[in-house]
Amino acid sequence: MKISINGVAKDITSTNLAAVLHEAGYGDARVATAVNGHFVPVGQRASCPIEAGDQLEIVAPRQGG
Repeated sequence: MKISINGVAKDITSTNLAAVLHEAGYGDARVATAVNGHFVPVGQRASCPIEAGDQLEIVAPRQGG
């Protein structure tokens, strides 16, 4: 199914957010996630369904000063 990850169209087979992160190559990286503009905490990713057309935002923390 087609979804958008950080504004880029992707074709994925996973059906929940946790699996999408692994499929997209994020593995166990510490990232913040949102689906269709709604923040999804780490503990809810496995139960967060992903459907065709969904828009995911995945943000990794950065260090700086």
